[in-house]
Amino acid sequence: MDHYKFFQNKECEYFPCHKTANKEQFNCMFCYCPLYALKDKCGGNFRYNEKGIKDCSNCLAPHGTNGYEHIMEHMKEVLELGKNK
Repeated sequence: MDHYKFFQNKECEYFPCHKTANKEQFNCMFCYCPLYALKDKCGGNFRYNEKGIKDCSNCLAPHGTNGYEHIMEHMKEVLELGKNK
């Protein structure tokens, strides 16, 4: 296991912040998903609520076994959003 890819904060009052079948594999590294700003291109299980706000409460993409890899696959797109063009 690459330990830099996984972190848990079991003392967090919200742990786990999403429903999961296996708390031991829940990854807290990306507590706030850096892919949120990618809207519908994040690759996660989200929906838009009635106010048009992205709701990621059913998404485990950044918190699962391959969460780190999923985030890293999309980071170039996130970095593009921050460029001063």
